[in-house]
Amino acid sequence: MVIGRVPSGWLVLGDVQFLRGYSLLLPDPVVSDLNALNENGRSQFLHDMTVLGDALLEVTEAYRINYQILGNLEPALHAHVFPRYLTEPEPYRTSIPQSYESKYRQSMPFDDERDRPLMSAIDKAVQRRL
Repeated sequence: MVIGRVPSGWLVLGDVQFLRGYSLLLPDPVVSDLNALNENGRSQFLHDMTVLGDALLEVTEAYRINYQILGNLEPALHAHVFPRYLTEPEPYRTSIPQSYESKYRQSMPFDDERDRPLMSAIDKAVQRRL
């Protein structure tokens, strides 16, 4: 599920793809939260997160990107990056991705054969921006 390396860590495709291109940024080394990074580390992590968002806008038909840094269930810094689509049903399109029913969110698990071309396209778009 690894898309590629960026200066602050690793990009991975989400384990579910109900929103095509859903990805995460995982810091390397692992830290507890954004506040545990020094100023340069914070800037790099947030920069890499938005570079991923720019790449997703380029390679998907997304009209916007949602960014989430929560850390409530997994006490290690990670950023969720969700492409959002005009084709999403109302009212989901204007709500948080977790508003989709659990059954629907789990309906498209990661599939290496299906998702590998997208991962490659994301990585190329990211690397051009670094």
